[in-house]
Amino acid sequence: MGMPVRIDDLLYEQAKNEAKLEHRTIAGQIEFWACVGRAAIDNPDLPVDFVVQALASMKEPRSDATPFVPRTRT
Repeated sequence: MGMPVRIDDLLYEQAKNEAKLEHRTIAGQIEFWACVGRAAIDNPDLPVDFVVQALASMKEPRSDATPFVPRTRT
């Protein structure tokens, strides 16, 4: 369920521009930023770029995933 929220005009414009580049809705972009921020706060030892990539990869279809195949010991 969506809830209307007031945000700063500049933040809205930044989200609008980034959403277009990332093929998200404006609300989806703000939600993504919130998830990244929350994950970064919860995991301060991880680089923010890693958090962003991890969250983005979780949204990819599983059918596009490459299965992990461990190397055999020699």
